[in-house]
Amino acid sequence: MRTRPTGDVRNQMGRSTSTAASTASAARGDVSVVSGGGVVEGWYWVGTFRGVVLVTMAVLPLAALAVWALARRRSVTGATRAWRMSLAEVGIVYGTVPWVWMIMLPGDLAGAAASGRVSLVPLQDLLTILADGPVRATGQIVGNLLVFAALGFFAPVRFAALASVRRILALAAGCSVLVEVSQYLLRLDRVSSVDDVLLNAAGAGLAALASRHGHRVRSTSTGHGTGTLSRPRDARLVRRARPLSRPTAVHASAPLKTLSTAPPSFT
Repeated sequence: MRTRPTGDVRNQMGRSTSTAASTASAARGDVSVVSGGGVVEGWYWVGTFRGVVLVTMAVLPLAALAVWALARRRSVTGATRAWRMSLAEVGIVYGTVPWVWMIMLPGDLAGAAASGRVSLVPLQDLLTILADGPVRATGQIVGNLLVFAALGFFAPVRFAALASVRRILALAAGCSVLVEVSQYLLRLDRVSSVDDVLLNAAGAGLAALASRHGHRVRSTSTGHGTGTLSRPRDARLVRRARPLSRPTAVHASAPLKTLSTAPPSFT
């Protein structure tokens, strides 16, 4: 999503439809907020770009502790790949929530009747981003690629059903559409663009490709752990299985050979 050039320090993952810099007054007391991450007094800093970054860094030790606790619990129960599974679960949450939080930050005209705009023409908004300059365009594009990158990287490792790039693309696109629709319905002074959905899904797909080795490891291990085998191996086992040899049936009509007990005749 593109940020319009204003005097404010704005969230790099969103943009406002206003054309001039404006200072939003706080809802309570003498708390003042410079939109998009400026100077904030009191607890209102958590609703800014800087606040999201600070909170994300502050909870990093808690995320590491959560990985350790989950892995230890799995190890006690005898589960395999305890650390990998625990890291994937925490990574999905820790790597996705801050980006979605930043996307949902309100702009200057949040709540106004005409505060949102919709862009449904593919690549049109992307061309507008590129026209803002290489530095700003790089930040916007890379940021959108990273929104669901953690989901695309860790979800296939955690869930065998998502060990497919196509499924990750569909999941990320669905999540991105939900976010864009929420921006518009909540009147957050953001531009809901189809290009954002394309970039979010592309970032998740690239991350899924990067973790493909983890997909294969999980599919191999879960195949034996759940008692199911892959199709090629099943076919080989079927081909190897041979029916037991059956005893030869004796037909009643077949003459039986008997030994003669009569003494030989001599002439």
